[in-house]
Amino acid sequence: MSRGLSFYLRIYVKILVQDLKSKMSYRADFIISMVGMILTNVVGFVSFKIMFSNFSSINGWSYNEMLFLYGFSLIAITPMQCMLDNNWSLRMNVYNGDFIKYCFRPINLFFYYESEVFDAKGLGQFGFGIATLVYAWNKLGLPVTFFSIIKTVIFAITASLFMMAMQNAAAATCFWIDRSFYVLDLTFRLREYAKYPVTIFNPVFRFLFTFLFPIAFIAYYPSLVILRPDKVPMLSWISPVIGVLWFYMSYRIWMRGARKYNGTGS
Repeated sequence: MSRGLSFYLRIYVKILVQDLKSKMSYRADFIISMVGMILTNVVGFVSFKIMFSNFSSINGWSYNEMLFLYGFSLIAITPMQCMLDNNWSLRMNVYNGDFIKYCFRPINLFFYYESEVFDAKGLGQFGFGIATLVYAWNKLGLPVTFFSIIKTVIFAITASLFMMAMQNAAAATCFWIDRSFYVLDLTFRLREYAKYPVTIFNPVFRFLFTFLFPIAFIAYYPSLVILRPDKVPMLSWISPVIGVLWFYMSYRIWMRGARKYNGTGS
C-alpha cells in the first residue's frame, strides 16, 4: 500500500517519542553516553590544535579551515548516527531470524526497521559540530548572509546523504555474506578521513575517496562552496544530485537484500 510523506512523518514522531521516553528512563546512562560522545569530539578538536602547533598549514589549508571541515563533517555524520543506528543490529537480526518480524507490517520495511532506534547521543555530536563550525566561521571572517546559511544547510544535508548511503550499503551486505560486520565497521571508520581535505592524499586515495568510498563528499566538496566560493569544482555543485543518487542506490540495495530474506538466517 502506498503511503504519503505526512503519514510516515506522523509515525516517525510517535516512534521517536516512545524511544526517547524509554531512554530517559535510564537517565544516568543517557547522560553518560551523551557526555562521552562530546568528549570524543573534544579529543578530535584538541588533536587539530596539537597538529597545527607544529605546522602553520597543511597543503594550503589553515587551522581554521581544517576546523571548519571538522565541524562540517560532524554535522553531516549526525543523521546517520541518530537515525540509522539500527543498522548495527541488522546482521544479528538477520542471522538469528528476528528480522522476519519486520516483513509483515503494511509500511515500508526500511522505514519500519530504521525508525525503531534513535541514537540520541548523536545530538551531542551535532551540537559540538555546530559550535565548531560557528567558531571557525567567525575566525575565518566568512560573511554571514541568508544565502550563505541556506547553502550551508543544503550542502550539509547533501553531505549526510553520502554517509547514510555508505552505511546502508555496508549493513545490507549481511543479506549475502557472513562476515558483514567487518564491512560495516570499515565503512564507519572511514568517516575519520572526512575531516581532511582530499587534496592531502595521494592520487589513488583521492580517486577512492571520491568515486568508490565518497568520503570527500562528506565535508571537503560541500565545504568548498562556503570556504572557497571562487574556486568551487563541478563536483561540489553537483554533489546534491550525486548524494540523492547514492542514497537511493543504497536504499535499493538494502531493500533488495531484505526482500530475498526468507526468515531462516544466512
